[in-house]
Amino acid sequence: MPVFALPEQFVFPHPSLAEPDGLLAIGGDLQPGRLLAAYRQGIFPWYNRKPVLWWSPDPRCVFFPHEFKAPKSLLQIIRKDIFEIRMDTCFEQVIHHCATVKRKGEKGTWITPDVRRAYCTLHEMGFAHSVETFYESRLVGGLYGVSLGGTFFGESMFHLLPNAAKVALFYLIDFCLKNNITLIDNQVTSSLLLRLGAREISRQDFLLLLQKNNQQKTLQGKWKVAPCSSH
Repeated sequence: MPVFALPEQFVFPHPSLAEPDGLLAIGGDLQPGRLLAAYRQGIFPWYNRKPVLWWSPDPRCVFFPHEFKAPKSLLQIIRKDIFEIRMDTCFEQVIHHCATVKRKGEKGTWITPDVRRAYCTLHEMGFAHSVETFYESRLVGGLYGVSLGGTFFGESMFHLLPNAAKVALFYLIDFCLKNNITLIDNQVTSSLLLRLGAREISRQDFLLLLQKNNQQKTLQGKWKVAPCSSH
């Protein structure tokens, strides 16, 4: 199938037209309207250098929050209150760390300055959110993503101390359970996510769930941490 070149309008080809590796379209920009239109259709940007590449992989790795499997070791850390969790207090720092932390087997980052600016704009608009893990008043882990309707689209996570990212994920799951966010899009499959209860579903099933969740009202604005419950 051809890879589509995007016009100036915020429109995308149907995700079913993507290449076998998930690549759907090329070009365009990261204006808020285009990004939000993409997420609502199950499409996300992922590229190292311009032009922008747009993806909709099949299968899709997702969390259903009620299926999250917290290891006993993680639950022990949660109960001991080793870390402090905050939400939406230092979004720019979180995305900076996600872009700069060294990862095994990776050279460089797809979170370019353009990407960081675009998601900071979405954060200012109340669509992008961060979950932040602090230890002794220092940011040591976290994650960020985009919330639309009943879906959270996870973008990236980082940790400077062991388990700090997993703790942030635990609190994100808890927040989703309490706020009727029934689907977390992980975009790309990893063994860690699968061990924590994520699973792969077909793109067709993902798009059907997304279409349903798009009908819900978006929990826009600053998020706040609620007292956490073990699950």
